Amino acid sequence: MIPNVFVPNALSSDECDRLIALIAAHQLKDAGLVGGTTAHTIRRAEIAWLDDIPEASWVLDRMISLTAQANREAFQFDLTDFGESPQVARYTAERMGHFDWHADIGAGTWAAKRKLTIVVQLSDPTSYEGGTLELRPDSNVTHAPRARGTATIFPSFTLHRVTPVTTGTRWSLTLWSHGPSFR
Repeated sequence: MIPNVFVPNALSSDECDRLIALIAAHQLKDAGLVGGTTAHTIRRAEIAWLDDIPEASWVLDRMISLTAQANREAFQFDLTDFGESPQVARYTAERMGHFDWHADIGAGTWAAKRKLTIVVQLSDPTSYEGGTLELRPDSNVTHAPRARGTATIFPSFTLHRVTPVTTGTRWSLTLWSHGPSFR
C-alpha cells in the first residue's frame, strides 16, 4: 500500500494567518463547478488561486521543497512540475461546506498529469466543527490530522473528501505535483 504522509508545521501559525488574510482580501469564487456544471451536492466551497495574488508567491516555493522531500522518502513518483496554481478553499457552516468522495486525477489537461496532492490545514481546529479531510486509500478511511499548518500528502488517485462543516469556517491550501502518466 502506498502511504499518506503527514508533515506537521509545514506552515507556521503566523504563515497560516498571513495566507488567510491575503485570500480574504481578494474575491473568492464558487468552487461548485464539477465537470463543467454547478454541482453543490458534490462540492460547496469558495476558492481563490494563488497565481492571482502575487504576495502569496512564497507558498509555492515552500510546498515544492516539502513535496520533493516527501516524494523522495515515501512515494518515489516521477514528478516534473507544479503546472497548476495552488488553491485556497474556504468551507463555511453557513453554506454547509463540503467536498464529497473524489480523486484528483482524471480526464482533462491538468487532472490527467496529477501525481501527488498536497493539502495544508490553515484553520485552527478549534475554530470549526466537521470539515474533516478523510482519505480512503483502500477499504479503510483515514482522518488527516487537524493540527494547524499540517500538510497531508497523498497520491492523487486516492479517494478523499471533506466532511460537511457544521460550525465555523475551515480554510485549506491544496496543490498538485505533476508528472508523466502512471503506467
